[in-house]
Amino acid sequence: MNDFVREEAAGEARAVDAVVIGAGQAGLSAAFHLRRAGLEPDRDFVVLDHAPRPGGAWQFRWPSLTYDKVHGMHALPGMELTGADPARPSSEVIGGYFDAYERTFDLRVHRPVDVTAVREGEGGRLRVETSEGAWATRALINATGTWDRPFWPRLPGQETFRGRQLHTAGYPGPEEFAGRRVLVVGGGASGTQHLMEIAEVAADTFWVTRREPVFREGPFGEAEGRAAVALVEERVRRGLPPQSVVSVTGLPLNDAIRAARARGVLDRLPMFDRITPTGVAWDDGRSVDVDVILWATGFRAAIDHLAPLRLREPGGGIRVEGTRAVRDERVHLVGYGPSASTIGANRAGRAAVSDVRRLLRREEDRERASVPAG
Repeated sequence: MNDFVREEAAGEARAVDAVVIGAGQAGLSAAFHLRRAGLEPDRDFVVLDHAPRPGGAWQFRWPSLTYDKVHGMHALPGMELTGADPARPSSEVIGGYFDAYERTFDLRVHRPVDVTAVREGEGGRLRVETSEGAWATRALINATGTWDRPFWPRLPGQETFRGRQLHTAGYPGPEEFAGRRVLVVGGGASGTQHLMEIAEVAADTFWVTRREPVFREGPFGEAEGRAAVALVEERVRRGLPPQSVVSVTGLPLNDAIRAARARGVLDRLPMFDRITPTGVAWDDGRSVDVDVILWATGFRAAIDHLAPLRLREPGGGIRVEGTRAVRDERVHLVGYGPSASTIGANRAGRAAVSDVRRLLRREEDRERASVPAG
């Protein structure tokens, strides 16, 4: 693009056809499909990632989450993950895989780059403001995931607790909890994994969930997967904040879960009403003293940088059709809501690029039609 070099040299917003924000599964899938469509990295599109190295959110996973414990890691398009040691930490396995993928397809990811805001720019473009300067783009593919926005519930007395509080995002593995009394809050896959690991070394463990956990028996096939995704998709279509796919699938009842239930590790308590200096308490008079509260309470979509575009609906979410934001056809969200799974992220990346190509062709036709003949 001729004006790319000129604008970069002048210190102005550098012009590209597409900006991809995030280089996790969804972002790399989108970048792959942009490249396959004939767009050139650093000329026609750019991939921006705030993480220090390849691997998306996987690079931050706790060391005890080995690759054999990962639920359904789906390969990126065009390159399988083969020969992985199941006993290695998933952060190393998948980080190495993403690194090789970026190099194989020459995706030229810019990192670490923080995107501070996306707002309306000039000439119908979006202005993407970042720590390395601004970009002017015709289309935006947002693939920022959720890892940067851990959700911490707020309860009365929380600031009085004299022990340690931490979130899944900062979970270091079970060793640090040896000999401690630990309360795990959260009924998802992370909460149960943390709890079962910690129970092996802790003096005592307690498990609290807001709702009664649902354990799923039997196979979880394609039909069940589609039904679960459809429930999440319906919320997004209505402009509500997305829930994770896992929240509607239940927890798989495997041998480890069965053994933990038999030992009483997964005896669940209802959500407490307040936090005390030494633990937690319920309004019915019960209380538990603990040294650590571990919040395995999930994450929210990291989309604050899109706030200037006013994409949110009254329900609090961004209404999406396919991957396209209903309020702005230039913006696509991948890895958001129903496409938050690894296979969903791949499909979303492909679908977003298909829509982006149509948008770019329409823009090119409009520009050609505006040029006077002769």
